[in-house]
Amino acid sequence: MISRRGLSATSIREMAKHAKAPLGSTYHFFPEGKQQLAGEAVRYTGEWVARSLRKELEAGPAAGLRAFLDLWRKIVVDSDFHAGCPVLAVAIEEPPADEVPPALAAAAEVFEQWEGLLAASLRDHGAGEERAAQLATLVVAAVEGTVAMCRAKRSTQPLDHAAEQLQVLIAAAIGD
Repeated sequence: MISRRGLSATSIREMAKHAKAPLGSTYHFFPEGKQQLAGEAVRYTGEWVARSLRKELEAGPAAGLRAFLDLWRKIVVDSDFHAGCPVLAVAIEEPPADEVPPALAAAAEVFEQWEGLLAASLRDHGAGEERAAQLATLVVAAVEGTVAMCRAKRSTQPLDHAAEQLQVLIAAAIGD
C-alpha cells in the first residue's frame, strides 16, 4: 500500500484490513501506531531486497546491479506502473519539524544497507574505498529515481537507460 500511495495516504486501519488483521491486534503489536508499522514494513522490504542483492553480488557488482534493476523492473511492470519502492515512498514524506520519525529512520537504514552491500562488492572486485562508496550511492539513487520516473512515464525506458550507464561505470570502477 505504501509503495502505491505513500505513507500519508495510507491509514493504519487500511493497513490492518489489507493484512487481514484485526485493528486491535495491529495496535497491540505496533503500539506506536502507523510510524512503527511503516518502519517495520520498510525494514522488511529492505531485507527482502538485501537478500537478493547478497546472493547476486556473489557473482560480482555487475550481476548485483542487474538483479537490483530486474527486481524493480518486475515490480513496476507487474503492478502496471502503480507500485514503486516503499522505502522511497517513506523517505520523501515531509517529516515533522525537528523530528526524525521511525519510518524515516528505517528508510535511511535500508538505503545505507543497500549502499553498503554494493560498495563492499565493488571494493572486493578492485574499486577503491571512496569510489566504491560513491558509486554505490549513485546506483541506489539512480535506481530509486528511475523507478519513480518509470511510474510517471508508464515505461521502463528510464530504468533501461540508467542500467546501461551504471553498467559502464561499474565496469570502469573494477577495471573490466
